Amino acid sequence: MIVLDTHTWVWWRAASRRLSHTAAREVERATSIGISTMSLWEVARLERAGRMVLDRGLLRWLSTALADDRIEVLPVSREIALTAAAVGGEVHDPTDQIIFATAVENDAMLVSRDQRLHDLAPTRLVW
Repeated sequence: MIVLDTHTWVWWRAASRRLSHTAAREVERATSIGISTMSLWEVARLERAGRMVLDRGLLRWLSTALADDRIEVLPVSREIALTAAAVGGEVHDPTDQIIFATAVENDAMLVSRDQRLHDLAPTRLVW
């Protein structure tokens, strides 16, 4: 399994050129793709704040973006919450903390361009 950071998931679904070649290759090769429930929340929050424009309504976009059979939505468990809290001093954004902890607790690589996360655990991240 690999876990996608929110921007990676959005860019992958949009076939954006902002996705690095390495990231795109890892997503395409993955047999299982984890999406944190926090990424759903983040997309909804950004769309409602007008910071993200989706090509269809939010619920239709989410339904389409999660339609790949390889995707599994990963809930925030107690273990993920506690791991995220331990990362707090290194990474200030709670959403990033939880997505990172989701990868850790699922023993998965995280596909993200976030430099703070790369600095925290360079062997766990792909970009």
